[in-house]
Amino acid sequence: MSAAALKADTRDIVIDEVFPHPPQTIWKALTSAQLIGRWLMQPTGFEAVEGKEFTFQTKPGGNWDGVIHCRVLEVVAHRRLVYAWKGGDERNTGYGAPLDTVVTWSLTPVEAGTRIRLVHAGFVLPRNESAYTVMSGGWKKVVRKLDEISGEG
Repeated sequence: MSAAALKADTRDIVIDEVFPHPPQTIWKALTSAQLIGRWLMQPTGFEAVEGKEFTFQTKPGGNWDGVIHCRVLEVVAHRRLVYAWKGGDERNTGYGAPLDTVVTWSLTPVEAGTRIRLVHAGFVLPRNESAYTVMSGGWKKVVRKLDEISGEG
């Protein structure tokens, strides 16, 4: 193992909230491409089907075209949605550096509604420091929007 690999540190973004909505309502917002476009980014080709590949388009940077490549890894209706989240370019440092992570949404019914737990796992530091920092704040905003969209439903 290289010295750089030994120094590398892996971090996860974890958000744990309780929303006053039933799991079915939040699940609909998590798995409807039209609704995902309102609280996150508009996906291309998304379906909540294991093995399904889809993309998001974000702001390009450096040698990276801004495409986030995703693949649905696990679907347990009204309980759990997991997908791979990959992007970046080997020639980039900072914004657009290679990113190979996994996003897990877990829904648990509680008396007050639904406990939602988001884990975006696998940020390798220092390479993904920029993505980790930006997305740590970004996911908090996204989860608040998810709550608002779920509340409409």
